[in-house]
Amino acid sequence: MKFHVNRDVFSEAVSFVVKLLPQRNPQPILAGVLIEATEDGLSLSAFDYEASARTTIEATVDDPGTILVHGRLLADIASKLPNAPIQMSIEDDGSILLTCGSARFTLSSMPVQEYPAIPEVSGESGLVPADDFATAIAQVAFAASRDDVTPVLTGVQLEVSGTQLSLVATDRYRVALRELPWDGGAAGSEESTTALVPARTLTEVGKTFAHSGDISIAFSGSGDREIIAFTAGNKTVTSLLIKGNFPPVRRLFPEQTEHHAVVNTAELIEAVRRVSLVLDRSAPLRFTFTGEGVSMDASGTEQARATESVDATLIGEDVTLGLNPQYLIEALGAVRSEFTRITFTSSENANKLSPVLITAQTSVDRAGEGSFKYLLQPNLLLR
Repeated sequence: MKFHVNRDVFSEAVSFVVKLLPQRNPQPILAGVLIEATEDGLSLSAFDYEASARTTIEATVDDPGTILVHGRLLADIASKLPNAPIQMSIEDDGSILLTCGSARFTLSSMPVQEYPAIPEVSGESGLVPADDFATAIAQVAFAASRDDVTPVLTGVQLEVSGTQLSLVATDRYRVALRELPWDGGAAGSEESTTALVPARTLTEVGKTFAHSGDISIAFSGSGDREIIAFTAGNKTVTSLLIKGNFPPVRRLFPEQTEHHAVVNTAELIEAVRRVSLVLDRSAPLRFTFTGEGVSMDASGTEQARATESVDATLIGEDVTLGLNPQYLIEALGAVRSEFTRITFTSSENANKLSPVLITAQTSVDRAGEGSFKYLLQPNLLLR
């Protein structure tokens, strides 16, 4: 095998396919990048049995063939090569020779025949705007659990229904929901479809495809090998779906109530960051909402204490509650609106704290479009 390729194009392609590979893989063969050279150019792929990435690029192929080479090493090398075309070929001893200008690298070849087949997706698909989808992922994925003890909570649930795609994530203490338009094409199915995608994989998809026009999302497979594919331009990412029943968290969202406060989003974020500096990591921050604004009170170790107030418009009775400051900051950052509405919900159980509903607010008097919702469970205050 022998080919010539543009350095920047090749470096970007290798970087893309290795992003989804884990830093430490129990099977060394899965650390490889598969490079297939044909008359049509190069195809680069990486796969770890759960997620795969594939891209095609233009190249001058003198001798078609397939090689498997350590992915992260190749990515590091490609990113630091001089500004000159790259040539790669297989030597007589089976090693891989990479030359670029005066730089010359000899790399070990991994056994291609031991590499697993990259999954193909041929199921029903639809389109979403890439920028909207990337924004939706950023607004939801952070609420997924990072604890592998409950795998279903480490994913983001994608739900397709008619012309709408919803993304939902929860870690039991909060729920994030974002809805956006879905184009199922002329033959779009009226049946709803769900897919539980690992949050880590979905986050990389959002970062990679954010400026790619439209993203095609396809669902395929059955049983234990259900997969989802995201394609934009010459790049495709697939992911094995998480098996299990995602909790029915949609029913937790209450009907909009009039008992709420409206605050300036940026002002509240900065105030929470400052006041929570004295708190222990897991301690809640005390919030008191009144007609004069919202005040924050934090007592930490070594008798440290902080207080601050921010202007707010309150509709309804005064409220005092404890909230996880980091969870609140993440929600406020995801609102992406100048103002935020914090709605105080009610519960039929008098002994149970009711969650607060966080949504966008266009102005002090005007609610946002409502495509993003975030529920946060308050903490007990012990003082």
